[in-house]
Amino acid sequence: MPTVLVDTDVAIDFLRGVRYSKELLKSLWERNLAYLSVLSVYELVAGLREKERADTEHFIQAFILEAVDDPVARRGGELFRTYRKKGITLTSVDCLLMATALERKHKIASRNSSHFPEKGLLLKIPSVT
Repeated sequence: MPTVLVDTDVAIDFLRGVRYSKELLKSLWERNLAYLSVLSVYELVAGLREKERADTEHFIQAFILEAVDDPVARRGGELFRTYRKKGITLTSVDCLLMATALERKHKIASRNSSHFPEKGLLLKIPSVT
């Protein structure tokens, strides 16, 4: 299995106790394959309730963190421009997550497939009902 950059939606599912995410992340952690972008750290901290702080911090510490450096920033900008020309609007954060995965050779674990249109980049995630 390749290394995996975990998107914020999957992280939130784990923190809320959703089964697929617990099984997926346990498997990734056991094999030291779980990565989290500092951008997802930002999103998790920005959206947390005070009573969730300790659990969220412990969760974040379980990952290998990926920073946004110059190559990631440049590739993210190019992805944004490329998709905008195609009429596809993506957020800057999603472009930077995609760029991180591409630059570092990760798959992305996300239920938001429309946020990451690059072919072959997404790890297959079960649908949540």
